[in-house]
Amino acid sequence: MVSVVQNVAIDCANAYELARFWSEVTGCPMHPEDRPGDDETQVLLPQGPLLHFNQVPEPKTVKNRFHLCLRPETSRDEEVGRLLGLGATFVADRRDPDGTGWAVLADPEGNEFCVLRSEAERAATTP
Repeated sequence: MVSVVQNVAIDCANAYELARFWSEVTGCPMHPEDRPGDDETQVLLPQGPLLHFNQVPEPKTVKNRFHLCLRPETSRDEEVGRLLGLGATFVADRRDPDGTGWAVLADPEGNEFCVLRSEAERAATTP
């Protein structure tokens, strides 16, 4: 027997607003019943688990030990620019001169995530 991952739970101060940010990031809808002020909200990903946002009273205090890695359809750098425009902040540059690596960003509540190279970028640098 095995367990199936139902959702990825993200603690936050404002469940609706953070779900709205991640809905824009992924291009996926929020649950149709979610409303501003809800303590729990969801982003409905087409494959895999849901993103489930839980409103909690305590603030984030340290680096995430678990984070999302995004593989954009456009170039990594274009996607970093788009995400910064949505309200993400730049945390660390792990991009290498040869085009490999990733960028570390944080969502509006400080939860870190990575932006990887697109499949096309990977194919262009794979021998």
